[in-house]
Amino acid sequence: MRPPLLDPLFAPATTIAGLGPKTEPLVERVLPFDLNGREARVGDLLFVLPHSVIDRRNRPGIAGSAEGAIVTLDLRVDRHQPPPRGNRSAPYRVFGHDDTGEIALTFFRGRPDWLNKVLPVGEQVTVSGRMEWFNGRPSMVHPDHIAPAGDTQSLPLVEPVYPLTAGLSPRLLRRVIVEALERLPALPEWLDPDIMRRQSFPDLSLAFRRIHLPEEPIDVSPDNAAWRRLAYDELLAGQIALALVRARMKTPRGRKLTGDGRIRNAVREALSYSLTQSQETALSEIAADLDKPGRMLRLLQGDVGSGKTVVALMAMAQAAEAGAQSVLLAPTEILARQHHATIAPIAARAGLTIAVLTGREKGRERARVLEGLSNGTISIVVGTHALFQEAVEYRDLGLVVVDEQHRFGVHQRLALTAKGDAPDMLVMTATPIPRTLVLTAFGDMDVSRLTEKPAGRKPIRTVIMPTDRLDDLVARLRGALLDGQKVYWICPLVEESEEVRLMSAEDRYQELAREFPGAVGLVHGRMKGAAKDEAMQAFKDGETRILVATTVIEVGVDVPDATIIVIEHAERFGLAQLHQLRGRVGRGDRASSCILLYKGPLGEAARERLAVLRESEDGFEIAEKDLKLRGEGELLGTRQSGAPGFVVARLEHHGDLLETARDDARLLLARDAELRSERGDAIRLLLYLYGRDDAVRLLRAG
Repeated sequence: MRPPLLDPLFAPATTIAGLGPKTEPLVERVLPFDLNGREARVGDLLFVLPHSVIDRRNRPGIAGSAEGAIVTLDLRVDRHQPPPRGNRSAPYRVFGHDDTGEIALTFFRGRPDWLNKVLPVGEQVTVSGRMEWFNGRPSMVHPDHIAPAGDTQSLPLVEPVYPLTAGLSPRLLRRVIVEALERLPALPEWLDPDIMRRQSFPDLSLAFRRIHLPEEPIDVSPDNAAWRRLAYDELLAGQIALALVRARMKTPRGRKLTGDGRIRNAVREALSYSLTQSQETALSEIAADLDKPGRMLRLLQGDVGSGKTVVALMAMAQAAEAGAQSVLLAPTEILARQHHATIAPIAARAGLTIAVLTGREKGRERARVLEGLSNGTISIVVGTHALFQEAVEYRDLGLVVVDEQHRFGVHQRLALTAKGDAPDMLVMTATPIPRTLVLTAFGDMDVSRLTEKPAGRKPIRTVIMPTDRLDDLVARLRGALLDGQKVYWICPLVEESEEVRLMSAEDRYQELAREFPGAVGLVHGRMKGAAKDEAMQAFKDGETRILVATTVIEVGVDVPDATIIVIEHAERFGLAQLHQLRGRVGRGDRASSCILLYKGPLGEAARERLAVLRESEDGFEIAEKDLKLRGEGELLGTRQSGAPGFVVARLEHHGDLLETARDDARLLLARDAELRSERGDAIRLLLYLYGRDDAVRLLRAG
């Protein structure tokens, strides 16, 4: 049950005067999170944070007011000048003066009764708005605020500016947020006193008031102590929720998967190369986890081409030595089939039976795989989400390997782990994730990092080129094809769209097919699985030499003799995605190139992004730069189900608070695992406030 103390914040937002059937949906649009089908609540409004302020403390007098400046003027109202009768398009003007001159306050379609009430002739008033000068005469069109002289309450001198949507007035939004602020109950403090003192954090109520009722422009900055306090609350709630999930998932009802090493040794002998030092380190960490009775929850991070798949195969070999089955879950059919093609020959030589299961397996083939999984004759199965459909049963599922974790939601991971008796889990990602994001999105996991590329890999030369040099590029490709090289050509869209004037994959395919008849293939996400595989196979076999594709080839596609990748409209992609795409080449023993084609003129941020890519091949360094340039919201592609999706915290501003929050959460739960202490009770309020009540349900479930 939710603590009754929070009831005022969990009341429907429509209980606030002015929010009805027409205005409430508009307010929902500016909330910084998805309501997921529920109605908006009073407390949600507190998290609509201002992005800037209008400073109305500038009182230069009429004569000293600059064109376009926001000013506040103290005036005596002299006279009203309504528009001529029958001329609705002419404005209503009210003239007033101060010691320095006269001004016209201009209102289009102004209501005379209202204007006479708020601007009575002969009275002193305070008005605030944008100053305009016409032919040397000052004017203020529709002042933002009008108040009787001396009424400072109704005139905010430092006014917060909120995100808006069509039809929502700033005045209404500000009024309902202030009303929500008034309903914030006095909550017990859940933060550690030492942390509050070190960080100069105000209490919760003061933090919200300082941001929504600012007295200085600095009050709405993410670097201000008030905003940092709320960001820390959110990070702490996230870390506690992750730690509770981790504690429940790692309960010691797992089992040891101790092997004798014979299958792993056979896998090593089947490899044509030796493992890197970081692969060996990761393997020893994984082997140690599998040897323990508690469940393994480990994230294997490695840049493109660092050899994660082999590490996963060795882990699955250890599970097989212990008599257990393993699954390798990939986000796309292309990737699942490629993993299968990579590891099947090595597994076969080591005596492991391996199968593939995607949505495409039908009839006898599907029945054969399902039977092999249920009777245990298949040791390893590679596939897509088809692996956790109801009809799929395992004799003894001991290890789950998930590739490209952020493509799968937590619910899908749980559905798969429910197929076995608390199987161990190894999660792989080729998207290098900055340390701060690892702590937030994967804080429930231990982390292994692969930092080296396999021996013999050559560096990739990265070139930035404007689209008006396309003819030069095509001429260079002609020479490369004669030299036996293969080329990826990436486009951001499948087909041309009305809204975005970008070259589409289908258009580029047709243009290149005219230049290189019979040598060009096409792959995009809307094609049927079989057609995609056919096009990929033709490229692999050399029947086509240029493959035009969308980002469907971003992850994991392996054609070692592809040496050139052209990325069109590179300015439209994020750094991490460009780095992923670049990793499709440089996989063989020949020197490779990545050509970033851009349509000028480039903005400052886009230029900086492309320069980072030209100068570095280190995925982790690139990811850190991407975090600084773009913020965490976009770093994992869209805000996917595995990604953090913060409401208040901005990791580029608040990343330094993360480690503190994690350590604080761990210490708290070590002392009070069930959150039953006085601080534990307060922390439960925090979890509800930040929408982490699923963690409270975990506590109740025991």
